[in-house]
Amino acid sequence: MENLGALALLLAFCFAIYAVLGSLVGRWKKKPFLTVSAERAVFVVWGLVAIASSILVYALMAGDFRLAYVAAHSNKSMPFYYKFASWWGGQEGSLLFWTFLLSTYSVIVVWSSRKTFRDMMPWIIAVLMTTAAFFLLLITVPMSPFNVLTLNKGIQDMGDGQGLNPLLQYWTMVIHPPMLYLGYVGFTVPFAFAIASLITKQPGDKWIMQTRRWTLVTWLFQSTGVLLGAGWAYAVLGWGGYWGWDPVENASLLPWITATAFLHSVMMQEKKGMMKVWNMVLISATFFLCIFGTTLTRTGIVSSVHAFAQSNIGKYLVTFLAIGIAGVVYLILDRLEYLKSETHLESVVSRESSFLFNNLILLASCFAILWGTLFPVISEAVTGDKISVDRPFFERVNIPIGLFLLFLTGVGPLVAWRRSSLDSLRRAFLWPTVSGLAVIGILMGFGVRHFYALVSFGLCMFVTWTVISEFYKGSRSISQRMNKNLAAAAFELTWRNTRRYGGYIVHMGIVLMFIGFTGSAFNQDATLEVDTGTVSHIGHYELRIADLQQGENDNYAWHKAVIQVSKDGSPIGTLEPERRLYKASKQPTSEVSIRRRINEDLYLNFAGMSNDNSKAVIQAFVFPLVSCIWMGYWVLFFGTLVCMVPPKVKLAYARTEVVGVARKNVPVEN
Repeated sequence: MENLGALALLLAFCFAIYAVLGSLVGRWKKKPFLTVSAERAVFVVWGLVAIASSILVYALMAGDFRLAYVAAHSNKSMPFYYKFASWWGGQEGSLLFWTFLLSTYSVIVVWSSRKTFRDMMPWIIAVLMTTAAFFLLLITVPMSPFNVLTLNKGIQDMGDGQGLNPLLQYWTMVIHPPMLYLGYVGFTVPFAFAIASLITKQPGDKWIMQTRRWTLVTWLFQSTGVLLGAGWAYAVLGWGGYWGWDPVENASLLPWITATAFLHSVMMQEKKGMMKVWNMVLISATFFLCIFGTTLTRTGIVSSVHAFAQSNIGKYLVTFLAIGIAGVVYLILDRLEYLKSETHLESVVSRESSFLFNNLILLASCFAILWGTLFPVISEAVTGDKISVDRPFFERVNIPIGLFLLFLTGVGPLVAWRRSSLDSLRRAFLWPTVSGLAVIGILMGFGVRHFYALVSFGLCMFVTWTVISEFYKGSRSISQRMNKNLAAAAFELTWRNTRRYGGYIVHMGIVLMFIGFTGSAFNQDATLEVDTGTVSHIGHYELRIADLQQGENDNYAWHKAVIQVSKDGSPIGTLEPERRLYKASKQPTSEVSIRRRINEDLYLNFAGMSNDNSKAVIQAFVFPLVSCIWMGYWVLFFGTLVCMVPPKVKLAYARTEVVGVARKNVPVEN
C-alpha cells in the first residue's frame, strides 16, 4: 500500500507539471486542445492526491505501524477521531493535507469557471498547479509520508506507535488545523486570479468580484482557524490565556491582516477604480505570508509549542518564496501603466481616505508583528545571540494600532464619498462621540482608571452607536415607504445591500471581540499550594479542595483535584482540573476546568503536586469578559455569511475622473 501511495504522489507531480506546461503552451501556440487537456490534468492530480490521502488515512486508522509516519503520530489506544486527525498532526501528513486541499480548490476553480475567464484560465491553472507541484515535490522527495521503518535491511512493524502529540488530543484540534489550512491554501485562488489578470491585462471588474468572493470565503476559514487556535490555547495549554504572541500564532494572523486590508481596499477598485497597485500588492502579500507561515512552522527557525519539528525543507520553501516574490514584483512593475487609477482622492475627509488609512494601519500592525516574530532570528544572524521579543513588545505596539483601527471602523460610515463638509461631519459625529464619552465617564465613576481600557470601551460604544444608527436610519426609511415594521424593514435593507450591511454585522463582531480583549486589563491570578479541606480565595471566589483523585486508562494516567467553588459565600458548583501523563510519549498535559459566564470565567489549572508531594498546586485565574471574544466570532461568522448572499438589487457604481477644476451637476454617490 505504501508503494501505491508513493506512486500516486509521483504521478500527481508529473500531471501537475503537465498541467502547467499544457496550459502555457496551449495559450502560447493557440492550441485549445492543450488548454483543455491541462484542465483535465487538474482533475487527475486531485484524484491521485485523494488516493494517496486515503491510503495514509487508512494506515492511520488500521494501525499500520510499518510506516514511520503512522508509528510517530498514532497508536492503538487513541480514539478514531484523533487517529484521523493524525493526518495533519505531523510534518509529512500535513503537507499531504495541504496538497489535497489545494488540488480540491483547483478542481472547484476549473469546474466553476469553465465557461468564463477563458482568456485567464491557462494562467490561473499555471499558478495553481505550480504551487501544487511544489508541494508535491516536498512530499515526494524529502518528506514522503509513505517511508517505512527498516531494520537490518528489512521492513519493521513497531507493533504500536508514539501517538498524536498529547497537546493536540483536544476536540478543537480536530477542526482547527483544517479550518486554518482551508484559509492558508484558499488564498492561492485569489492570488492566481490576480496574477492571471495582470498577465492578460484583463479589463472589467468581473475577475475582481471573483477574487473578492474567494478571498471572503478563505478569510472566513482563516478567521475560524485563528479563533479555534485561540480557544485551544485557552483550554489546553494551561497557562491562562488565549493569545501569547507565539510565532505560530503570529504566522496565522499575518495573512489574515493583509486579507482584511484587501477586502476593504478592493471596494475602492470596484467603486472608484482606485488602489489597483495596492490591491495587487495586498493579495500577493497574503499568499506569500501563507507560505512564510508554513516556513516558520516547519523549519525549526522559531520555537513554539505547536510548531513542527526541524526539517530539511527550509531551503525549498525559501527558494520558492524568493522566486515567487521576485516574479510578482517584476510583473507589477511591468504593468504599472495598466494598474493606473481611474480616479483620484479628492479630499482627506472622505470615505475613500478612511479606507486608505484603514489599510495603512493594518499594514503597520502586520509589519510590527512580522518584525517582532523575526527579530530573534535576525538578532542571532547578526550578533550571534538570539534576543527574544516578548509579549510586552507586541502589546505596546499593537494596542494603540488596534484602538485606532477600531476608531476607523466607526468613522467609515459617518463620512461621505468624495468629500464631507464640516457641518455634515459635526452632525454625523455628535451622538456617537457623546455615547462613547458617556461610557468612559460612567466607567470612571465606577473607579476604572486603566487608560487603554477606558479608550477601548468608549470606542466600542462609538462604533456600536454608528452601526445601529446606520441600520435604524435605513430601516426607518423603508418602513415608512413600504409600510413594514422595523424588523422586516431591517431585513429588506440588509438584503438590498448584503455586502454593506453584512460588513456592519462583521464590525459588530469585532467590537465584541475588542470588549473581550479589553477585559484582560482586569484579569486576576493566584498560584495556590493547597491540601484537602483547605480554603483559598481569588476575587469573589472561594475555593475548597474536596478531594484529590488519581487513576489511569489505556492512553494516559491522570491526577485530578475536585474543587468546590463558592461566590460571595454561595456555593456555585464543582470544578475538576486534571493533570495527565500520556503513556506512549511520556508527556504530561493539563486539562483545565473553566466555569464560563458572560461576565467572567473562573479558570483553574492543576499544575501538579508540591515538591514534598503533600499539596496540590492550583493556578487560579479570573478572566472578565473573555466570553465576548467567542460570541464576537459567531457574530463575525454570521455577518460574513450575509456578505456572501447575492443582493436583491444589483448596485452599479459610476466612476468619475477627478480633474483639477470643479465641475457642476456631477451626481454624488451615496
